[in-house]
Amino acid sequence: MSEALDYLRKARPEAVGHYFRFLKAAGSTLDPKTRALISVLTKVHAQTARGFRQYLARALHEGARPVEVLDALLLAFPALGMAKIVWAVDQILQIDIPEFRPELLGAEPKWHDVAAAEAIGAGAVRRIACDGRELFVCRPEGEWRVYDSRCPHQVTNIPLAALDGMRLTCPKHGWKFDIASGRCIEKGSRPLKRFEARIEGGRLQAYW
Repeated sequence: MSEALDYLRKARPEAVGHYFRFLKAAGSTLDPKTRALISVLTKVHAQTARGFRQYLARALHEGARPVEVLDALLLAFPALGMAKIVWAVDQILQIDIPEFRPELLGAEPKWHDVAAAEAIGAGAVRRIACDGRELFVCRPEGEWRVYDSRCPHQVTNIPLAALDGMRLTCPKHGWKFDIASGRCIEKGSRPLKRFEARIEGGRLQAYW
């Protein structure tokens, strides 16, 4: 949401509330992924970078694959035109989401070697680079948890400096997460993306 709309929602809730109720009701029969993809296209048409990143993150969270996002953009060519499609792809390249890299488009998920299991003690949290992706790894109560370092709000890559104990705060818009559970505990509504993890031969592996 833009700062202006947020201001109007607070200053004139009786008037602007109708607009947000309309948005919530519109498309209510669509599945979440389709609705999010359509929202991505509206942000491309308006060329609002903040909104595009937000709805791109939502579409991916709802299960849209990168190739589906690209196909939606290309299919909307008659309405958007090539200049706006190129603008959207430039936004994606700036964010540098690993799944959109050409060599990874359509790649089958597999297990990735993350670190030596003994290098991460119980209760510890580490930020680890693995196969082109940044991860937060923690071990609460002996259970291995591996999260994508990107905020589910606008795909911001959260640095290690944003970690305070077990609380992780995205520096861009202040979404706060409990790193032990991945839950968003303040400002936002979506959890960190978690990858399946296992120990094989003394090595921590994650699946994506």
